[in-house]
Order: sequence, then C-alpha cells, then structure tokens
Amino acid sequence: MSESRATVDAPWPVALLAGKLRDYIDRLGTVWVEGEITQWSVSGGTVYGKLKDLEQDATIGFSVWSSVRARIPNDLKQGDRVIVLLKPNFWVKGGTLTMQVYEIRHVGLGDLLERLERLRAQLAAEGLFSREHKRRLPFLPARIGLVTGKDSDAEKDVLRNAQLRWPAVQFRIAYASVQGDRAAAEVTGAIRRLDADPEVDVIIVARGGGDFQNLLPFSDEKLIRAVAAITTPLVSAIGHEADRPLLDEVADLRASTPTDAAKRVVPDVTEELARIEQARARIRSRVTHTVAIEVDRITALRSRPSLATPTWMVDRRADELSRYVARGGELLHRVLERASTTTAQLRGRLRALSPESTLARGYAIAQLEDGRVLRSTEEAPAGAALRLRLPDGSLGAVSTGSLGAALPRPGETVTAGAPGGPVGGSE
Repeated sequence: MSESRATVDAPWPVALLAGKLRDYIDRLGTVWVEGEITQWSVSGGTVYGKLKDLEQDATIGFSVWSSVRARIPNDLKQGDRVIVLLKPNFWVKGGTLTMQVYEIRHVGLGDLLERLERLRAQLAAEGLFSREHKRRLPFLPARIGLVTGKDSDAEKDVLRNAQLRWPAVQFRIAYASVQGDRAAAEVTGAIRRLDADPEVDVIIVARGGGDFQNLLPFSDEKLIRAVAAITTPLVSAIGHEADRPLLDEVADLRASTPTDAAKRVVPDVTEELARIEQARARIRSRVTHTVAIEVDRITALRSRPSLATPTWMVDRRADELSRYVARGGELLHRVLERASTTTAQLRGRLRALSPESTLARGYAIAQLEDGRVLRSTEEAPAGAALRLRLPDGSLGAVSTGSLGAALPRPGETVTAGAPGGPVGGSE
C-alpha cells in the first residue's frame, strides 16, 4: 500500500497511521521523568500507576512489569516524589499509549537540599533576602491578614494570643492548603489577595511545623518571588527551626511559631498602658522639677537690688548725667566760637584777594566791546568803544588814542580833553 500523502480520495488505513505513530514514538527512546505518584495499584503482578507533574496540571499513566518490579524499592506508594526511567510505547492493536517503566528512584533528601540551596543562593544574589528590602511592621495594625489552613492549630494559636494581647485586633483570614501539591499556588494567591486589600496592614503566614518535605511548598520559587513583590509587611510563622524554608528568608520578620508571630505583631495592651503611665509619671516629675527650678530663679532675681529698688539706678546716674549735659554745652560753645573766628579770618582773606577791593582803592578795569580786558594801548586805538568797570558799576567811554603819559596816581582826578587826550574817569 502506498504511503504517499493521505487525501480524501486516497486515505491511509488505520494500521498505517498506527504504525507510523509507533515508529515515531519509538525513536524517543527512554527518558528520565520526575513527578509525584498519584496512583499505585497492583494487578496480576503488574503495577499500574499515574505520575503527576510537580507544578502544572499534567498526568501520565505508567506500567511496571513484574520483571522490573523486583528491581525497584518496595516502599513506593501514592504521594511519593520519584524520578522514573520510562519508555513510551504505542500499542497498535489497541491504539493506546503506555509508558513502560524500567527504573524508579525516590528523590532523596540530599537532592532536594541541593536544589534548595542552589535556589537560596540564586535568590540571595538577586537581593531578595537583603536587609534593605525588609519592611518595618506597623506598631498597632488595624487589621491583620492571616494565611493558614482552615481550622488548623496555627490559626487558633494566632487568633487566641493576638486577642489576649489586644482585644480590639481584627483579622482577615485567607485559607489555603499548607502542604501538598496545591499549597504553593494557594498560599501565593492568598498572599496576593491580602496584599491588594487596603485595610490589611500586615500579613502572617502560619503553619504548625512539619517535616522537611511537608514544608517544601514554602520554598517554592514562585511563592518567594511573589512575597518579595508585595508591599504589605509579611511575617513568616512556619514553626520549623531545623530546616528553614525560603519564606523565612524573604519575609520581613521570621517568627519561631504562630504564637510568637502573634506576640511580635500585636502589642500587649497591659504592657503599653503601663508604659504610658510610666511616661506620664516621668513627664509629670520633669515638669514639676523644671517649674520649681524656675520659681527659685525668679525669686532670686526679684531679691536683687536692681529689681527690688529700681530707682537707685536713676538716682545714682542723675549727677553724672547733669555733668555730661553741662560739659556738652560748654564744648558746643567752644566749637561754635572757634568756627566763627575761623570764618571771619577766611572772609578777610577773601576780600583782600578779591578784585573788588582793588577797584575800591581807585582803580578801574577797561574792557573792549567783546568783553576782553584791555591790556595795551595798542588794543584801543582812537575812537574805540570801551567799557570801564568801577566798584559801583560800569561806564561807557571812547578811546582818544595813546597819551604816552604815566598813569595817574590813585585818588588823582583825570579829565578827558581834546582828541588825543587822556581817557579816564572819576572814582
């Protein structure tokens, strides 16, 4: 029969398709698979079981023939975490796919611890466990979010101890599986819901201890990264001292037990009231002491002479003030007298140097029409208009030319004569 491409006119026989599936699956060979046994039943010496994925919702069936069963551990049971060497087989006659097991091994604690330590180192290198990322818990949370198993002892311990310490405390509880396959996903979802609630001030994740394998969900990488991403402070109260899950590392506070978590998150009302009373007593004592010191200081100030009889300062300084006033008047009179003498001397000098005093002694200043001072007879030929400046005013004159005579003496009268005669005027 042809094995060309099947069409509606030339379809493949069932046997051909089944053979091709068998050949294709056979090429896969044997593979190691890790998972959790969810079914383990024996029938006629053959074991029929199911293996579930550790994280996702995926399951495969497997068969262990009697020849192989003798070589595998005898204590295998439902719920065990194992690694299996198996080979897929397609049964052509029945059209079913089976997984034939050749070897089964328990996942040892050593392997789990090694994986856990590698994850711890990776997350620490990313800074998820650093102290800088730790958030401070509120002093008195108005509402506490609690993630725990329903009707668990951890829930009762947290509620009872918190209410004993602070009766008014309120809780918002998100129930989740705290062990098994669903624990990590359910705890992660509960934490995210409480973180999104604006009324929740702090979150407590509580579980009442358990063995190492039961606590593995609290080391799940997705859960740890979700806790690192929330904004609400979180307290880990898993209650396992020997093997700390990674939730203890990323949490803002680690409590040894759920009871310890309640004590760390909620203050004791009795203790707080006692502290308030002690603080009031200290404040009262300090205020009383301070007031007493200030009263004594004011009393001491009032007893001083300056405050008891304040007029003595005025009486003591009155005579001194009178002397200062008299001295000031005397000094001012002397300064004014000296200034008056100096002013008179300067006035006399100014008058002696002034041209007005020269004119007053009988001299005159002759000026040409353009205002220039006449300095030579050649500058005023006959008929030139002149202006004579005297102490009490000015006179107009006309030059008659040079006389060639000496200047008259002061006080001597010179009379204007015929043309060519002297030019002058009376003082």
